[in-house]
Amino acid sequence: MPSRTEQIDLSDIIGDELPYLRRYARALTGSQRTGDNYAAATLEAILQEPAIFERSMAPKTALFRAFHMIWSTAGAPTADTEDPTSRMESRALDHMAGLTNNTREALLLSTIEGFSFEHVGQIMQVDTDEAESLTNIAIAEMEKSMSGKVMIIEDEAIIAMDIHSIVSEMGHNITGIARTRDAAVTLASKDRPDLILADIQLADNSSGIDAVNDILEQFGNLPVIFITAFPERLLTGDKPEPAFLIAKPYSVEQVRSAVSQAMFFSSTETLKA
Repeated sequence: MPSRTEQIDLSDIIGDELPYLRRYARALTGSQRTGDNYAAATLEAILQEPAIFERSMAPKTALFRAFHMIWSTAGAPTADTEDPTSRMESRALDHMAGLTNNTREALLLSTIEGFSFEHVGQIMQVDTDEAESLTNIAIAEMEKSMSGKVMIIEDEAIIAMDIHSIVSEMGHNITGIARTRDAAVTLASKDRPDLILADIQLADNSSGIDAVNDILEQFGNLPVIFITAFPERLLTGDKPEPAFLIAKPYSVEQVRSAVSQAMFFSSTETLKA
């Protein structure tokens, strides 16, 4: 059993990286609740057995490696069939079962979390070439799996057009771009999207979160990706928060990966502004 001093030391080391583990776990499972549960289980395992946190590695790499030890031994997450939200998650998990094993993990680690293929290999305990191969397989499998209508909520014209270009090149149709909460609700009413990409802070100081919640009240659950310059504010685990989150500045690969991941899930959790 680790001493109190060792536990405090580990908490200090891990604390800065925990929001990013939540982001990864949520995207991997498609759910804030399930992802946060896996992140919490990882922390509990490290505190019980500090040796699984490899101190010779960078803290973020060591933390994600410990997560993967838990993830690989726990098996696929399951959903409560009595809960409507969980039933949606269950359908998504069934869809994911058709993918090549370990490919989504490699894709998320390399694109959303920014790990090199060498570090992806360390986390997943495979060699560098296999990590790169898994990532490429994931991109091919997920991008050909489905296409749909994507709505963009973004007040900065250059960013909005950049996202438009990236997503349309993936084969998706863009229903339009909204710069304010009211415009977003009106646009969604005219053409129901299959996926929403939303900034948090909009042109008239309205909230992208409020806009999304308004749209979800109208249509029910839709996959949503939030884009923000301050991702840590939505990765606390203390309140309803997004399953899919991109930090500004983003890369083309991050947007492509997040869109492909989110399209695999039929629901997103609503947020409180």
